[in-house]
This record gives sequence, structure tokens and C-alpha cells, in this order.
Amino acid sequence: MGAPITNGSTSTRVAIEVVSPGGEIIAFGAGQPLGLIAGPCVIESEEHVHFMADAIRKIAGPFVFKASFDKANRTSATGFRGPGLQEGLRILAGLKAAGYAILTDIHEPSQAEPAAQVADILQIPAFLCRQTDLLLAAGRTGRIVNIKKGQFVAPQDIRHAAEKVASTGNNKILITERGSSFGYNNLVVDMRGLKIMRDWDWPVIFDATHSVQLPGGAGSASGGQPQFIETLSRAAVAAGIDGVFVEVHDQPEKALSDGANALRLSLLADFWKRLNRIDSVVKAADFLHG
Repeated sequence: MGAPITNGSTSTRVAIEVVSPGGEIIAFGAGQPLGLIAGPCVIESEEHVHFMADAIRKIAGPFVFKASFDKANRTSATGFRGPGLQEGLRILAGLKAAGYAILTDIHEPSQAEPAAQVADILQIPAFLCRQTDLLLAAGRTGRIVNIKKGQFVAPQDIRHAAEKVASTGNNKILITERGSSFGYNNLVVDMRGLKIMRDWDWPVIFDATHSVQLPGGAGSASGGQPQFIETLSRAAVAAGIDGVFVEVHDQPEKALSDGANALRLSLLADFWKRLNRIDSVVKAADFLHG
């Protein structure tokens, strides 16, 4: 896992590989096909995560399943947070036993080691992307670390967070763009930032659903503009990203977290096909000009 894959050019960029227990390989970077990270925002139930994982695999093929065991940064104290560390990891371990690669968030350094026993990728939430102890703890596990670029961080500055992880000897790092604060309750994606971040060695992922979030825009919860998920995703893929992160739900209106900006499961198939077509054109053009 995480072994470099060269892209046939003089570039130093490498791909980060995730190998699922079922033997599926999902790669991000170095000219590899577009990788997918997908799943519901939070673990709602054991039955639901298995249903979602099976449905997404049937639609998209090999992918990394994403769900959080705890949403520690909900807008309101009354918001659903998830089953917690112990029960959440038990549920995710069952999904891993079923053959899926797993990504989950951690919020405290003490969560890194137990989460690494189950997850293939440890995710650093955007609001915590400058937390040195958390980044170092994640890096020391040896797992792939996905750093969400904070809404308050310039593209060129997220490199400092990646270098904190790399200082542990772990260079298996993904950087994810999820939009930047643009006034109150609004985010904007600066496509220039994708180019800035891709000029480093680490693969860049585009968070298609949090980028259309309206933080706190629904009063005691965040709102969203899901009608723009594909518009921004197309632009990001055209800019040459290495993977897409998308929160998917079968019934977004009933989701217990972030349903307002989730992609409806029934829309995933066409969404993913169109993004892969764009990705193929971009990679062919890169090869011809390589």
C-alpha cells in the first residue's frame, strides 16, 4: 500500500495505492484513472453502511468507502454525531471483512492508533488541518493520511500540514480541496488552487459535496447546493485532479448528517461515467504533451 507508481514521464509525482481486503486496487495520482472515495457522511447504522457500500460498488466498481464514526464538528450540539469510536470501528471492521477499503475521520491524537487498525486511510477534518499533534499521530500509524484543506487555508499553505505528516517518515499523503470561506455561510472553489497543490508530489482529491455546502446556512445545521456538485466536479476533473470524494446517500432528505449537500445514490452512475470520460480526455492530452 502506498508504493510509488511512475507515470512514464520525468515527473516526481507518484500514485498512492489502496489495496482492499478483497484484492481490489484503488490508486490516486501519477496518471492513474480517477479514484473514488464515497459513502454517507456518518455511520447511521450497520445495515445502512453495508447497503451503501454494496450499492456504490455495483455502480462504480472498486472504491474507498467513507463514513465517520463521530462528527465532532456539527453546527449544533443536538446534531447526530454517530455511534462513537468503539462501536463505529466495530461496524467499519465488519465492512472491511466484507472486502472494502475504508476511510474514516479522526479528531484526536488518541484515536489514530485504534482507527488505523481498521481504516486504510485516516482523514484529518478540514477544521483540524493545522493541528500538529493530530497530524503527527496519523502519520506515525503508517496509514495513508488524507488531509482536508481547511476553509481558512490558502492552497499554498496546506503544504505545511502535509510536511508535518511527512516528517514522521510517512509520505503516503492525499490532499483534499473542499472549498474556501467566501463571506458568511458560503464556500467557493478556486480552481487555481488545484494546480498549485498538484505541483507537489502528493495526489490531490476534490471533495465534490462539501464544496457545495453552505456552512451553518440552515440555522442550526449546514445547508447545501447539490445542484452544483457535478458542475464543480467536471471543472475539477478537467483541471487534472487525481480523485473525487463524494458523500452519497440513498435518501439525502432523511440523512442524519450533511444530507443537504449529499449526492443522491440514484445519480451516482451517470455522474461517475461523465467524470471518467472527462478524466480520460485530460489524461490523453497530458500524455500527448508529456
